[in-house]
Amino acid sequence: MLNLRTLSLFLATLAVGAQLHAEPARQLSRSVLRDKIRGAWAAQMIGVSYGAPTEFKTVGKTIEGEIKGDPLSNAIDQDDLYVEMTFARVMDSKGLDATTADYGDAFKETKYKLWHANAAARRNLNRGITAPMSGHPTYNLHADDIDFQIEADFIGIMCPGLPQASNAFCDRVGRVMNYGDGLYGGMFIAGMYSAAYFETDPRKVVEAGLACIPADSPYGQIIADTLAWSAEEPDDWRKVWQKLEDKWDKHDVCPNGVHRPFNIDAKLNGAYVAMGLLYGHGDWQQTMEVSTRCGQDSDCNPASALGVLGAMLGFDKLPSSDQEEMTKLADTKFSHTDYSFNDIVKSTETRALEVIRRAGGTVTDTEVTIPPQSAEPPQLELWNFGIPTKVWKANDPAWKWTGKWRDVKDRQNAPAKVTNVPGSEATLRFNGTGLALMGNLSEAGGRADVYIDGVKSDLVADNYIVPNTIDDDLWRVYGLAPGEHTVRVVVRKDADPNSKGRRMLLLSAITYQTTHADEAPAK
Repeated sequence: MLNLRTLSLFLATLAVGAQLHAEPARQLSRSVLRDKIRGAWAAQMIGVSYGAPTEFKTVGKTIEGEIKGDPLSNAIDQDDLYVEMTFARVMDSKGLDATTADYGDAFKETKYKLWHANAAARRNLNRGITAPMSGHPTYNLHADDIDFQIEADFIGIMCPGLPQASNAFCDRVGRVMNYGDGLYGGMFIAGMYSAAYFETDPRKVVEAGLACIPADSPYGQIIADTLAWSAEEPDDWRKVWQKLEDKWDKHDVCPNGVHRPFNIDAKLNGAYVAMGLLYGHGDWQQTMEVSTRCGQDSDCNPASALGVLGAMLGFDKLPSSDQEEMTKLADTKFSHTDYSFNDIVKSTETRALEVIRRAGGTVTDTEVTIPPQSAEPPQLELWNFGIPTKVWKANDPAWKWTGKWRDVKDRQNAPAKVTNVPGSEATLRFNGTGLALMGNLSEAGGRADVYIDGVKSDLVADNYIVPNTIDDDLWRVYGLAPGEHTVRVVVRKDADPNSKGRRMLLLSAITYQTTHADEAPAK
C-alpha cells in the first residue's frame, strides 16, 4: 500500500508530466518575460536582505517575535547573489556551451570570502583538483551542503518552462562544489523557477521542482514529505516544521553541525524554501515570513522562495515600496562583479532567448514561443559517509602525540595541537567506517601524510588554504570496513608553494558509522 508521501509524489509526477505533455507550445510577450526576470532577481535581493540579520542565529527552532530585516542595499554585498554571478559571467563570456571545467577555472580565481562546499571547492581547485572532482565527496566533505542550492537561481531564471535545459546547466555548474543531494538542491530550486513562468499555484511549482530530481534521493524524500504533511496540516506550518525537525534535522555530515543544532544541509533548508511557498499561498510577505522563520540559513531560504514567487508574479506586482528601493539601486554594481541589477537582468534575458531558441522555440521582437518540455530527473547518485558518532578533540587522552606539538586554541577557542616540526606524529584508534580530521586551514599551513591501519593514503592532509577561504576539513576517508582502525598523521617537511609557513594544526577527529551497508559509495 502506498503511504501518503509516496502517493503525493506519484500524483505530483503524473500531474506535472501530463500537464507538460498535453500543453502545446506556450507564448510569452517579451515584455512579460522581461518583467518576470526582473521580478525574480529583485525578489532574491529583497528576501536575502530581510533574512540577513537572522542568518544562523536561530537553529533547531523557529524564529519568533518581530523580524527587522536589513535595508535592500544589503543585497549588494551578499554572497547569495554575487557568487552566482561568477557563473553567469562564464556563460556570458564563453557561451552556453561552457563546460564544468570552465566554471571551475573561473571559480578558482575568485577572491571573495567562501565557506563550506564553496570553500572546499576553491581550495581543491587551487590544489590542482579540477572540476568536477572539486565537488566530489572524496575531496569535499561538504558535498551535501547548501552552496549550489543558493547559487542555482540564475539558471532557473534563464530557462523559462524548460526544466530539461535547467537540469543540464545545473549538472555542469553544480558539480564544481557539490554532489548528490547538494547537486539536487540546485536542480530543485532552478526547476521551480523554470515552472514559475507559467504557473500561478505555488504548490504546483514545488511539485515541478520535485519532478526535476530523483524521487528516491533523500532530497526527493524530504520534499515529498513536505508536500504530504502540508496537505495534512494546511493551516499550521509549525506542525510541519516540527515533523521535518524530528525526522530530518539529524546526522548532518558537515563537521560544523556534528552534535550541534546548526544545519547547513541542502535538503533541510530546501524544505524550508518549499515551506515558504506552500504556506505563503502566493502572498509576498507570508512567503518571506515562513521561509525565514523556519530558521537555520534564514537569509538564503527566503531569497530562493521569494525569488521563485518573483518569477511567478513579475516585477510590476511587487510591493510598490520594494519597487521604489530597487529603482534606486538598479545601477549599483554587486560586490566582486561588474553586474548591476539592470545588467544582470539584461544578460539573463539574452541567455534566456538563446536557451529558448536551442530548445526549438522561436523568438521575435514582441514575443517568445516555448515548446513543452517535461522534467527528466538525473540518475540517482548517492554517497554515504555515515552518521557522525564521536568527536575526538585534540585534548582527548585517546590521542597519542610524539614530536614537538604545542597546545593552542583554535579560532572558536577550542583546544588544538600545532607543530611545524617535520616527523611529529599524532595517532588515534577509532571504531567506524569513516573519519574526518579537522584543523584550522590557513595561509601558513603545512602538510602531513596520513596512514590508515599502516597503509599510506593517497590523500595528503594539507593545512594550507588560499586567502578568504574558511574551512576546517583537513582530511577525510569513508567506506572503511566496520570495526577498529588506527589513523596516524606524520608531519612532512614541505608545504604548498604558496604557503607562508609549515604549520600543521589538528583540532579534532570525527568518526562516522555507515548505517546502510548495501548503499554503494560515490562513483
